[in-house]
Amino acid sequence: MFLLDQLAEQRIAEAIERGEMDNLAGAGKPLQFDDDSHVPQELRAAYRVLKNAGFVPPEVELRHEIAYAEDLLAAATTGNSRRQAARRLDYLIMRLNAGRRDRVNLRVQECYYQKLQARLGRDV
Repeated sequence: MFLLDQLAEQRIAEAIERGEMDNLAGAGKPLQFDDDSHVPQELRAAYRVLKNAGFVPPEVELRHEIAYAEDLLAAATTGNSRRQAARRLDYLIMRLNAGRRDRVNLRVQECYYQKLQARLGRDV
C-alpha cells in the first residue's frame, strides 16, 4: 500500500505543477465530512459509495433519525418535550430492530460458515 500512496502523491504533485488544481470549486474552504460514526466501520466505504450514487439504505437513514432523536431528547427542557422525544426515539429503535429480524442475507451467512469451517478445519 505504501507504493500506491507514493504514486498518488507523485501524481497529485505533478498535477499541481501543471496548474490542474488551480481554480477548483471549494478551493481554500474546509472540507465537510459526513458523520458516519453510526455506521459499522466495515460497512462505511460501501455505504459512502451508495450515498454518492444517490442511494442511502433505509437502515442508515433510520440510524440518522435515531441520532437526531437522541440529540432532541438530550436538548429537551420540559417534561412534555422529553416524553415526546423519548417516544419518538423508542419508535425509531423499534423500527430498526424490526427491520433487522426480517432481513437475512443468506449469501453472507453461507460465506461466513464456509470461512469458519476452513478455519477450524472440520465440520461445524
